Amino acid sequence: MSLLQIEDLHAGYGAADIVHGVDLTVDEGEVVVLLGANGAGKTTTMRAISGLIARHGSLRFDGTDISRAAPDEIVRLGLAQVPQGRGTIADLTVEENLRAGAHVRRDKQGIAEDITRWFDTYPRLAERRKQQAGLLSGGEQQMLAISRAMMSRPRLLLCDEPSLGLSPKLTQEMFASLSRINHEMRMAILLVEQNATLALGIADRGYLIEVGHVGASRSAADLAGDDAIRAAYLGY
Repeated sequence: MSLLQIEDLHAGYGAADIVHGVDLTVDEGEVVVLLGANGAGKTTTMRAISGLIARHGSLRFDGTDISRAAPDEIVRLGLAQVPQGRGTIADLTVEENLRAGAHVRRDKQGIAEDITRWFDTYPRLAERRKQQAGLLSGGEQQMLAISRAMMSRPRLLLCDEPSLGLSPKLTQEMFASLSRINHEMRMAILLVEQNATLALGIADRGYLIEVGHVGASRSAADLAGDDAIRAAYLGY
């Protein structure tokens, strides 16, 4: 059984469905990327999975129906999202943001250990632990957003455009970090990313989202080798 299984997902804003009939799965320890043009429905799909917008269809996480679950309940079940634009709490310090990410937990010792773990992973955050998140650079905010999501100890991490606004060097570092999290922690990751070359480089499989539905579903290697997809999304 897949860790995340979605069938016939419909979601949108107001009366308009942006996503209509999406089917997708993510297995334990797998990296899956959603590719597509701006406005195709990738972010809407991510927000629907997290319970942040109205949706209908079959959504199951580790066998549990989450189609009507609230966002907090979904986090408790083991699914966390790094939203587009990072979503850190600007007025809170770095450390306070990390503690906010653990709001579904009650194990104080474990929370303290995880804060240390993510400070070790991203030493720049440790240096700025008492600094307000809104004063961090874009790269540091993205490090914080990932660390905060991981503070809930999820089994599936949703990342929406992690390279948005980052320099090429920081983008490379961010993808290397996500790859390490996947390999070292066996963390399943569902990724939306415009930098298709880097995304497919760390992914096992991918879906091409076209105007709110799945246009293709193949291995990352097959998608990267498709001439039409290379021309549309990889730039060569």
